[in-house]
Amino acid sequence: MTDLESNKNTVIGYYQMAFEGNPEKAVTKYLGDRYIQHNPEAEDGSDSFIGFVHYLRSEYPELRLEIKRVIAEGDLVATHSNLILKPGEPGRALADFFRLEDGKVVEHWDVIQDVPDHSANPNGMF
Repeated sequence: MTDLESNKNTVIGYYQMAFEGNPEKAVTKYLGDRYIQHNPEAEDGSDSFIGFVHYLRSEYPELRLEIKRVIAEGDLVATHSNLILKPGEPGRALADFFRLEDGKVVEHWDVIQDVPDHSANPNGMF
C-alpha cells in the first residue's frame, strides 16, 4: 500500500471511529504526539477533540458521518463529508483537511456549511 493510501485509511479510520462514539480509541490509534487545530472554535490537543465528540454525540445521539470523498497529496488528506445530526435532516457539508506525520494525524483544518433544504441547481452538495 502506498503512503497516500495508508494516509487515507488512517484518516478514514480516525474520523469514523471517533464519530461512531469512540474518540478515545481513535486518538490512541490514529493521532500523533500533538494535535494542532485550525478551527477557531476548537482548542489544540486530543482532549479537546475527545470532549467535542462526546458533547456532539450527547446533543445528537443519532448523528451519522458519511464520508463521500477522500483525496490525498503529500502529507495531506482531505475529506468531503455529510454530518447528519438528526435522521431526516440534511445535515452539514464538511471539508476537512488533515496533515499526517509518520502515518499519524497531527493537524486539522475544516470548512463547515449547512446543507440547505433547497438549491438553485439540481446538483446537490455531494
